[in-house]
Amino acid sequence: MKYVLISGGVVSGLGKGVTASSIGVVLKACGLRVTSIKIDPYLNIDAGTMSPFEHGEVFVLDDGGEVDLDLGNYERFLDVTLTKDNNITTGKIYQSVLEKERRGDYLGKTVQVVPHITDAIKDWVQSVAAIPVDGQEGPADVCVIELGGTVGDIESMPFIEALRQLSFSVGPDNFCLIHVSLIPVLGVVGEQKTKPTQHSVRELRALGLTPHLLACRSAEPLLQNTKDKLSQFCHVPVENILNIHDVPNIWHIPLLLRNQNAHHSILQQLNLLEKATSPALQQWTKMAETYDNITDSVKIAMVGKYVGLTDSYLSVIKALLHACVALSLRPSIDWIAASDLEDDSAKSTPQAYATAWETLKRANCVLVPGGFGDRGVKGMMLAAKYARENNVPYLGICLGMQISVIEFARSVLGLERANSVEFDAQTPNPVVIFMPEGSRTHMGSTMRLGSRRTLLQTPDCITSKLYGNSAYVDERHRHRYEVNPDVIRTLEEAGLKFVGKDETGNRMEILELPSHPYYVGVQFHPEFKSRPARPSALFLGLILSATGKLEAYVSRRQNGS
Repeated sequence: MKYVLISGGVVSGLGKGVTASSIGVVLKACGLRVTSIKIDPYLNIDAGTMSPFEHGEVFVLDDGGEVDLDLGNYERFLDVTLTKDNNITTGKIYQSVLEKERRGDYLGKTVQVVPHITDAIKDWVQSVAAIPVDGQEGPADVCVIELGGTVGDIESMPFIEALRQLSFSVGPDNFCLIHVSLIPVLGVVGEQKTKPTQHSVRELRALGLTPHLLACRSAEPLLQNTKDKLSQFCHVPVENILNIHDVPNIWHIPLLLRNQNAHHSILQQLNLLEKATSPALQQWTKMAETYDNITDSVKIAMVGKYVGLTDSYLSVIKALLHACVALSLRPSIDWIAASDLEDDSAKSTPQAYATAWETLKRANCVLVPGGFGDRGVKGMMLAAKYARENNVPYLGICLGMQISVIEFARSVLGLERANSVEFDAQTPNPVVIFMPEGSRTHMGSTMRLGSRRTLLQTPDCITSKLYGNSAYVDERHRHRYEVNPDVIRTLEEAGLKFVGKDETGNRMEILELPSHPYYVGVQFHPEFKSRPARPSALFLGLILSATGKLEAYVSRRQNGS
């Protein structure tokens, strides 16, 4: 196994995840099989209980793992299916070591960070690296490891020590370290400053790791004298200093690396030049250039709770991008804080209220994504009602589906106090109830998680047609509450159709309003399986309907053209 380690210095948020994904893309384009590991040095067991405001979205894997959003980048870029073990956290490592200690596996020894924690990290990395993630048999050729945080952080020290030991044990031909750093430009002087990177590399070397390549983030391309200076003071050959400057879209990053011969430097370090081919990145080039040349756009109203941090909905944004690019459109996402649509906002913040409604009415389609808790729920219902009554294409995901059910029950069935028991435990009309699969007391890993099968009840529904007339779909879930099976008949008699159910027939997975151009709610999260070359069917349907092309698209699919 060959390892490529991506570390970061100077500041966090430099784009190590995109860099790691892009390096994987380039190596895969060279004919190599690639897998990925993300190390997060926080003490949480996983990302499942973290606030989206603090850590961005929680990405859900097929096996139900709730992981860092960077694993979403890996899956989208490399088109692989990762496992929860591909996300290593301090919490997982300490938990596994302490469980061994309680079992007596250490035979009375004093359990210490070195060697027990570091050995656990090395064993975890090596065992997970051997798991195939691309649908083929046998381990991959290269494992790309992203070390979260910044070099020098106290919490990442055991990982750096473990990776230092790993680099020594596997040998120099099997280990390549790429350090991502920042080259700032001071406004007054306008000079590219190398000193922060010098200090970062010096700290890394003091910890026993010497970078083979530098990936320098900057607003503008690096000047030659900047590269020469970095080479001289960081002990990295000038040809191994990569510049990842700002680009129009992130699909350019693999091309940027290819153009700087990053693959050659990495393959040379890993002694893979004879095995690898020249990178075939025609599809990436086409995607990047296509997006740059798109001029038409579609307005999408995103009505959610966490609109203050767009990373909270990263996979939804990417799924919209994939669908739009497939139709030669740019997504123009208008973020609407759901609470701004509520009547209370009209009194407390009238300007925000007016702007929110104006933005909603200007949109070509409405999307209500997932979320937890009751904040903003009334605003989401108002958005769903507006879309339903005005024939505006609507896609509700997870909470967005439950919202559409509550709104329908109130507005159409006349059940004014209809609600989810999540928001009102005493509601006389519980149309959304707590599902029996989860735990009421523990938050972590208690939801209905991972890939589950949904059976489509009829081929004569828009969802079935968008999924290619398939009898079932496998999509990823992350939720605790379900539409109440006891109210299904009443809702269906009033016109709301549940066209997708789980294998027991008791859990409602997909709803449609046949009298509406496109009014779809799904209990699962279709965004997690969207890929640049294979957009999610439901996101594609939303954009097609928003642009008036859905019927033509469906009829073409039905006719096999």
